[in-house]
Amino acid sequence: MATAVIATSRLRLVFQTGMDDDGKPLLKAKTFSNIQKSATADQLFQAAQAIIGLSGDTLSNIEKVDNSDLLA
Repeated sequence: MATAVIATSRLRLVFQTGMDDDGKPLLKAKTFSNIQKSATADQLFQAAQAIIGLSGDTLSNIEKVDNSDLLA
């Protein structure tokens, strides 16, 4: 049976920067690499809240992106 081992984690913040001509939101993402794999959801949320406070854009989404190695 194969197992997945988290190799890297990233924190991705997606901001809405405006609207296009069709009324759809314009999104811009900022990714923070080298996040500790052991970071909890609460810790990442607190870090994101601190970063959001420095931005003038509206937050659309907070994402944790994990890349895993599959091992036999």
